[in-house]
Amino acid sequence: MIDASNILAARILVVDDLEANVLLLEQMLRGAGYVRIDSTVDPHAVLALHRKNHYDLILLDLQMPGMDGFEVMERLKAVETDSYLPVIVITAQPDHKLRALRAGAKDFVSKPFDLAEVLMRVRNMLEVRLLHGESLQYGKELERKVHELEASRETIVHQSHELRRLYEKLVCEQQVTERLLLNVLPSPIAERLKRRSDLIAAAPPEIIADKFQDVSVLFADLVQFTRFSPSMSPERLVAVLNEIFADFDNIADSRGLEKIKTIGDAYMAAAGLPVPADDHAARAAHMALDMLESLDQFNQRSGYNLQLRVGIHSGAVVAGVIGRRKFIYDLWGDTVNIASRMESQGVVGRVQVTDATRQQLGDPFLLEEHGLIAAKGIGDLHTWLLVGRT
Repeated sequence: MIDASNILAARILVVDDLEANVLLLEQMLRGAGYVRIDSTVDPHAVLALHRKNHYDLILLDLQMPGMDGFEVMERLKAVETDSYLPVIVITAQPDHKLRALRAGAKDFVSKPFDLAEVLMRVRNMLEVRLLHGESLQYGKELERKVHELEASRETIVHQSHELRRLYEKLVCEQQVTERLLLNVLPSPIAERLKRRSDLIAAAPPEIIADKFQDVSVLFADLVQFTRFSPSMSPERLVAVLNEIFADFDNIADSRGLEKIKTIGDAYMAAAGLPVPADDHAARAAHMALDMLESLDQFNQRSGYNLQLRVGIHSGAVVAGVIGRRKFIYDLWGDTVNIASRMESQGVVGRVQVTDATRQQLGDPFLLEEHGLIAAKGIGDLHTWLLVGRT
C-alpha cells in the first residue's frame, strides 16, 4: 500500500499552452495537498524538464501549437528507461483519447475540467506510478538474490504474477468505488457527492439537500412480523426478509420509484425524486399493488401467511444526504409523517391513501372511500383504499 504522504510528495508537471488552464490545474492540485508542482506553456521544454526532474506524473495537453502532445510523448519515450510513460493527457476530443492511450499515455482528463475527476485520476495514476517504481526496485533486488542463491525460475514467475495482480487491482479500484457508491445512493446524488470538496480535501462540509414540491411517499410494513420472527433462526429470518425486499426493490426499479431505506420489517420508497415525475402518484400506486401481489406469490412459494399494510401520501418533502461516512439519502417533512400514518393506521392487506394522493389518481385505479381517521400528531385525514386496477 502506497503511503498518502508519498503520493502528495510526488513531482508533477503541468503542460498546456493556455496559461489559464495551467493555473486552474495547479490550483486544483495544490488545494488537494500536492506541493511539488511545475508547469510550462512550452511543449518544447518538456523533455529537458523531465530529464532534469524525473517527474512522477505529467499532465499533458494534446492540442498545442508548434508541437502537439503526441510528439511530446514520442520524445519522452526516449528518456523513460523503464518503458513506463507517466502521462495523463488532457483533451476534449473523444477520438484523441484512444489514440493517446495507444501512443503510451496511461489515462486521460476531459475538458472542461471536473475537480473530482482530475483529483481522482491523478491520485490513481500516482499510486500506479509509485507502485511501478517499487516493483522495479523490488524486481532488481529479487534478481540479485536469484543470482546469488541460484533460485529457480518458478519463483521469479510467481513474483511476477503477484506484481501484475497488484497492478491490476489498483487500476480497477476506481471502477469498484463508483459501483459501490451507486449501490448506496441514487445516481444523480452520487454524481453530486463525488464533486463534494470536503471529501477530497480539508474543507467545510457541503450540504446536498433539495426541496421537492410534489412527490409521493410509500411506506409498507409486514404485519406482526415481530411475533412471527422469534420462531426462526437468524439465518432464515434474514433470508425471508431479503427475498421479500429484493422483490420490492425490483418493483421499485420497474415502476420508477427510489428506494429510500428499510427499517426492520418496514420498507420506504418515494416517487418523483431525485428526478421529478408528473405521474409520481400513479407510480407509487402501481408499486403498492405490485407489492401485495408479490407477497402473495412469496406466501404461495414458502407456505407462510405474511400480510402487508401499505400507506401513501403525496406532497412536498426535503431530501438530502446525511453524514460524511456511511451516507444515507433520506426524506423529511409532513408528507413523510402522513405517509407513515397511512401505513400504521391502515388496513391489513390493503393500500390506504390520502385525499391528496387520490386526487392525482385516475384511470386505471379503483378506490373506495375509507372515511376520516384521527392521525396522531396530525389530525383528521380523509382517506381512501386503493383496491385495484381496472
